[in-house]
Amino acid sequence: MVADDLGAMDLACYGSRYHITTNLDSLATSGLQFTQAYAACPVCSPTRASLLTGRYPGRLHLTDWIPGRRQWPSAKLLAPAFAQQLPLEEITLAEMLKKEGYVTASIGKWHLGGKGFLPVDQGFDLNYAGTERGSPPSYFPPYQIPGVEESFDQEYLTDNLTRRAEKFLEENREIPFFLYLPHFAVHTPLQAKREKTEFYQRRAGMMKAQSEAVYAAMLESLDEGVGRIVKKLEELQIADNTAIFFLSDNGGLRYEGSRPVAVTNNAPLRAGKGHLFEGGIRIPMIVRWPGVTKRSTTCDVPVCTIDILPTVADLLKLNAPKCDGISIASLLRGGKRSHRDTLYWHYPHYSNQGGVPAGAVRNGQQKLIEFYEDGRLELYDLKTDPGEKRNLARRLPQAAKKLQEQLRRWRESVDAAMPNPNPAYDEIRSDQKLTGYEQPTPPA
Repeated sequence: MVADDLGAMDLACYGSRYHITTNLDSLATSGLQFTQAYAACPVCSPTRASLLTGRYPGRLHLTDWIPGRRQWPSAKLLAPAFAQQLPLEEITLAEMLKKEGYVTASIGKWHLGGKGFLPVDQGFDLNYAGTERGSPPSYFPPYQIPGVEESFDQEYLTDNLTRRAEKFLEENREIPFFLYLPHFAVHTPLQAKREKTEFYQRRAGMMKAQSEAVYAAMLESLDEGVGRIVKKLEELQIADNTAIFFLSDNGGLRYEGSRPVAVTNNAPLRAGKGHLFEGGIRIPMIVRWPGVTKRSTTCDVPVCTIDILPTVADLLKLNAPKCDGISIASLLRGGKRSHRDTLYWHYPHYSNQGGVPAGAVRNGQQKLIEFYEDGRLELYDLKTDPGEKRNLARRLPQAAKKLQEQLRRWRESVDAAMPNPNPAYDEIRSDQKLTGYEQPTPPA
C-alpha cells in the first residue's frame, strides 16, 4: 500500500499529535516500523518506478514526475529529457511474481505511462484506476478516471479503491496474490469528507505544527482504508499468510507553487516534497510479514524503496532481476545492520515546490547535497543534526570532497543524465523565490 505525498512525520506512530491514524499505528504495533526509510526520489513517478524495479531513477532515466514541469525560460540550467514511461524491458515486481503463479493487481494511481505502458503491460492482470495521470480530477464522483465505478452515491475515491481491493482479496483468497494498492491520497486536490474536515478544524487550534484540516481528514480516510484491508485479510483467514508493506512515495508536501499555507509539516526534518533535504525524501515505512517480523519493533537502519523488490525475492527464494537495491530481510528479522553503507539520489530538475537541480549521497551518518546550478556543497551529520541546520562543508572539506567524488562516480556508473547551462539564462529575470524555497545554509 503506497500513500502519495505522505510525510515521514504525518502518522501518530511517527510523532504526529494532530493526525489520527489508529489503523496504521496498529499495523506498526503488529510489525516493524522503519524510522529512517527513504524514497528514491523527492517526487512521485521515479520513486514508484524504483519500487517496482529495484533500480535507481537515475539508472532508469526516469528522474521526474511524468510529464514534468515546463522548462523555466529564465532558469540557470536546462533540465535533461527523461523517460515518459517505465520502460517495458524493465522487469517489475509484478512480472517477477506473476511468473511464479501469483495473480497480480494494480488498484489506484499508476503515473508511469499511458497506453502501451499501463499496469497490464507491466505484469499486472488487473488495472483499476491506473492511468498516466498523477492526481485525480476529484475525490468525489464524477472522478473522471477511466474504468472506475461510480455506482455508489458520492463514494469517496479512497473508499472506492479500498472496496475494489477488498473484492480482489475475496476473489483470490485461495491462490497466491500480489496486490499493489497505490492510493491517490493524500495528494492534491485537497478534498475530504465534510464531517472529518469539520472535526479537524475544531482540533487545529490546539496544534502548532500540523494543522491543515482537509489534509488530516484525507489521511484519516486513508488510514481507515488500511484498516479495512487488514480486517478483510483477517475475515478471509489469510492474514497470517500475507505480507504487508505500507509506505509513501516521497516526503510530505509543504508548499506547491504560490500556495501560502503549508499542507503538512515534516519537522524536525527540513523542507518537503521536491527537495533533497530529509523532509523531501524521508518517508514512513511499516512492514508486517508474519513469521518474519516481530511485533512492536523499530529499525533505524537506512533503507530505500529500491530495496523492496530484492527483499521480496529473497524471502520467497526467487531469483531477482538485476537491481540497485539490496535485500533487507535480515532487518525484517530483527537485525541491526545492513550490507550497505551508502545511498544516492539524483534529481536534475526544478520542482513545483521550489527545489533546484541537485544530487545527494548518504554514507553512514554523513549526508552531502551537491547543487548543480553552482556546485555548492552542503554537508550534514544526520545523527546530531537531522534538521540539516549546520552545513559542515567548510569545517570538513575533505569529507565533503570525498562524498562529492563518490557521488560523481555513482552518477557515471548509472549513466545519469545531467542538466546543461541555459544559454538564455538572465540572472535579473531569474525568479526562484517561490513560497517554500529552501535557502542555502551557510557553511559552518
